[in-house]
Amino acid sequence: MTLSIFTNQNTWHLIELFLWMLGAFLIGWFFWRWWYKNKCRDEISAWRSKYEDLETRRDDTTMKVKKVAASGIASIATANFVDGVAKVDDSVKDDLTKVEGIGPKIKGLLNDDSIWSFKQLSQTGVRRIEKILEEAGPRYRMHSPITWPEQAKMAHEGKWDELKIWQDNHIGGRKN
Repeated sequence: MTLSIFTNQNTWHLIELFLWMLGAFLIGWFFWRWWYKNKCRDEISAWRSKYEDLETRRDDTTMKVKKVAASGIASIATANFVDGVAKVDDSVKDDLTKVEGIGPKIKGLLNDDSIWSFKQLSQTGVRRIEKILEEAGPRYRMHSPITWPEQAKMAHEGKWDELKIWQDNHIGGRKN
């Protein structure tokens, strides 16, 4: 009498069942993979065509002649657009860093939000400036723009001596 497990009829049925299940699993896995790959390929091509359509529309819009009017700034022709962003003539820009508390980075943030001149800054609400700083991140939230419109008004009116005295008496916008 042999003690081999393969002589038993039930063991052969279990092996046959396992092989059938393994085959069914592999066929299902290959079918799912083929179907999913084709589905993703369709979605990728749909997104690619949408992207190309947006690129075409962007190119068409930059070709058209536009005029942009910002408060206190003359109209700007399309020739002054770079990648869809208005490039302002340097003659209307003021050096906003003359205002105590505004450095080159904050000046860039204000410029990005269409504030280029002392007049515009003097007419801008403190809440709007705080929002610009808040959206720029934690590095800029510590700055206090409470006095910036007042300082910008003095600079716009050409009261440089008065501004200098004011800045000497205030550090960080607070009275010494």
